[in-house]
Amino acid sequence: MGSLEDVYRRWDASIEAIQAGQKRALAKPRLEARFIKSGSIVVPGMSDSHVHSLEYGASRIIPLESARTPEEAVAAVRAFILSDEDIRQDPDKYVQGWGWDHTKWPEASFPLAAHLDKDPVVRAHRVALEAKDGHALWVNARVLDESGPLPDYVEGGVILRDEQGAPTGVFMDNAQSLLPVPPPTQRDLEKQFKLVVDDALSHGLTAVHDAGFDPKSLEFFKVLAAQNKLPIRVYGMTYFDEHADYWGDKIKPIIGAADGRFTARSVKFFGDGALRTGGAALFEPYTDNPESNGFMRIDPDVLKNAITRFLRDGWQTNIHAIGDRANSIVLDVFESALDGVNVTALRPRLEHAQIIRHSDMTRLAELGVIASVQPTHATDDMYFAEQRLGSERVKLLYAFRDIIRHGARITLGSDAPVETLDPLHSFFAAISRVAPDGTSPHGPEGWFAEQRLTREEALKGITLDPAYASFTDEELGSIEIGKRADYTILSQDIMSVPTMDILKTRVLATALDGRIVFGGL
Repeated sequence: MGSLEDVYRRWDASIEAIQAGQKRALAKPRLEARFIKSGSIVVPGMSDSHVHSLEYGASRIIPLESARTPEEAVAAVRAFILSDEDIRQDPDKYVQGWGWDHTKWPEASFPLAAHLDKDPVVRAHRVALEAKDGHALWVNARVLDESGPLPDYVEGGVILRDEQGAPTGVFMDNAQSLLPVPPPTQRDLEKQFKLVVDDALSHGLTAVHDAGFDPKSLEFFKVLAAQNKLPIRVYGMTYFDEHADYWGDKIKPIIGAADGRFTARSVKFFGDGALRTGGAALFEPYTDNPESNGFMRIDPDVLKNAITRFLRDGWQTNIHAIGDRANSIVLDVFESALDGVNVTALRPRLEHAQIIRHSDMTRLAELGVIASVQPTHATDDMYFAEQRLGSERVKLLYAFRDIIRHGARITLGSDAPVETLDPLHSFFAAISRVAPDGTSPHGPEGWFAEQRLTREEALKGITLDPAYASFTDEELGSIEIGKRADYTILSQDIMSVPTMDILKTRVLATALDGRIVFGGL
């Protein structure tokens, strides 16, 4: 790093030092200089602090998000069934997909099993389709028939029912576990991961933080790491199962395996549900549904006990919290569990931190808890947020500037497949608070424009901040002497071009450890 002349000088000096210890003269290797195109820039390898990588791969298999009605979603499922070789060879194999979004359908109504069963091709298979936000599962009658007796009440979850009390086909949050949906096969995981890698590298990402390993996916990544077959850095969070035995003192965290490509040193907890599906835990009822204020998916005492133990045993703890009540409860837990703990050594994280009171923003900063936030959630949810939360409470939603102003640390992600995996969309949303077409409910200046980040903050949010949040800031996140050569070459300077031109930027090359893995120079 430095001027070209300085780099050449240091290269020659290092080679001469090596040759000095040799018994016979060696040919001096030539240092090749490559130049980027005029107008393009080099930035540190970009990272996404919150993705569901294999689920993202699943969402790319059936295009459910583009469906504007339940019927269009069913048509996409039908087309997949008729074209997929694995389904043709095994008609009993589950048809699984991800990405339907009922908030964009007429009347914003949840879909029904009956929608799937109207199509004879779809009806003949077991079908289980995850919602865009990952908090609701839509199944057909065949799956319902095979699920057995269902309870009237589910702690931390909901079974949607008709007027007669019969399940309609949608299971929310913890209720999803009642369904006999099998885990993906090894072949499924390989297909999904290839889609993730191809898209991530083409978007300039060199690292992703996977926000939820189950036993199957954890083993999948461990095998890839052992075989040195990870083409991108993966920082994994292992799901906490409150019904399983405590394992934090029996399993050692995986740190920097596969030459720094794989780490699994954190534990992921779910505090509440999602705003889109009405499961986020609020202090006051939803404005558009006064009978509900959401729900917690885990008992606070269970959460406190588990987090205290995992922190004691050296694990990072990352907690999903959406609603203001959930965020406050989680901070109560952290306040107790972090007493006397070296916070810098453990770097606890609040995943999403979507609706958070100013008093809790202060606590967030004082406790040293990282807020892992998603700017594209703001520009997606802004169209229904005020109707759901009311004109005053909505001001606390995605209040990124306020969080920073209170002294807290943030890091940026996408929550893909809930939103696009492209980090430039996160960058754009963070600094503009408008949709890609330049619109927002508050006009072209942006939705609650006072919450916009600066370009410097946004770039740090997709480079150095994710490195800090994953304990790799000593070797990743910035272009410095002594750090790994992860970098991305962009077609234009995103720090100076007009805001509405940012999404026209192309990724020219992505490099890990100095090797080009996408594009070229």
